[in-house]
Amino acid sequence: MSQSKTINRRILLASRPNGAPTVENFKLDQSPVPVPAAGQVLLRTVYLSLDPYMRGRMSDAPSYAAPVEVGGVMVGGTVARVEASENPAYKVGDLVLSYSGWQDYALSDGKDLAKLDPKLGKPSYALGLLGMPGFTAYMGLLDIGQPKAGETVVVAAATGAVGSVVGQIAKLKGCRVVGIAGGADKCKYAVAELGFDACIDHRATDFPQQLAAACDKGIDVYFENVGGAVFDAVLPLLNLHARVPVCGLIANYNATGKPEGPDHLPGLMGRLLVRRIKMQGFIIFDYQPRYMEFFKEMSSWVAAGKFKYREDVVDGLENAPQAFIGLLEGKNFGKLVIRAGEE
Repeated sequence: MSQSKTINRRILLASRPNGAPTVENFKLDQSPVPVPAAGQVLLRTVYLSLDPYMRGRMSDAPSYAAPVEVGGVMVGGTVARVEASENPAYKVGDLVLSYSGWQDYALSDGKDLAKLDPKLGKPSYALGLLGMPGFTAYMGLLDIGQPKAGETVVVAAATGAVGSVVGQIAKLKGCRVVGIAGGADKCKYAVAELGFDACIDHRATDFPQQLAAACDKGIDVYFENVGGAVFDAVLPLLNLHARVPVCGLIANYNATGKPEGPDHLPGLMGRLLVRRIKMQGFIIFDYQPRYMEFFKEMSSWVAAGKFKYREDVVDGLENAPQAFIGLLEGKNFGKLVIRAGEE
């Protein structure tokens, strides 16, 4: 179903998931396209970003941001066109970065918008390589990880929106990079296309042994965005004074209770102490004042052809729930984006 000029399709949170989300947790709603009041603009969504953090917004557990209310529109970053304007700062046709969420149309007073350069070759990059995922990779690796030439950097979800950028920045800094991904195709892509030195399939039965062999000199920086069994395999390999930036724990997002098996916390605490490891969680919102620092350098790298970036584009807003469920299961290959309408 394509976008309409009179109907605003919205995907609402129908219920809070217990464990992994299902399509029943979402509802496709229709309402009239809103009309901008004085000072407002009407935005039409062109691209919608799907990201793992959205799973947390579906829960009402305490977090760093408010949850989506049941019956509310699912949140998300968007690239949108200005369709109507009552705000002198924006004209019809302007392409903007917005936070309109999972819907075809939204109103804004302009304060939460950023104009995009019409010369931007791929506007969807504003949601990935030049947006929040790229910014997360850049600040987490360089500010917290502080990689040095010759060190070994390991990143999980290596072909994803964040991991693929982490690994390529680390290579630019002269590091040896080992990726972790799910499946032979993704691992092959990380090495052959992204330039990683090695990539290990975490689904392999001997994954810990393969990782140890690939990191025979240990791990100096581990960019954590997965958790679970992957981190269990990484922990024994962390070197003295290793740094571990933590931006996500996707393996635990659908958990309904404590994991089975032994308590790993004492071992983790002991390893952090004995090897003097720096492990720091971060939320990219905290780095917002430094966005232009990131954007300037990343843009120059992209312009110089130093980066490769893969997008997994799904057509149709109505397909967002199923695509998001697949994201949490690792089915996407690259940055997951919904193409909601024509550019």
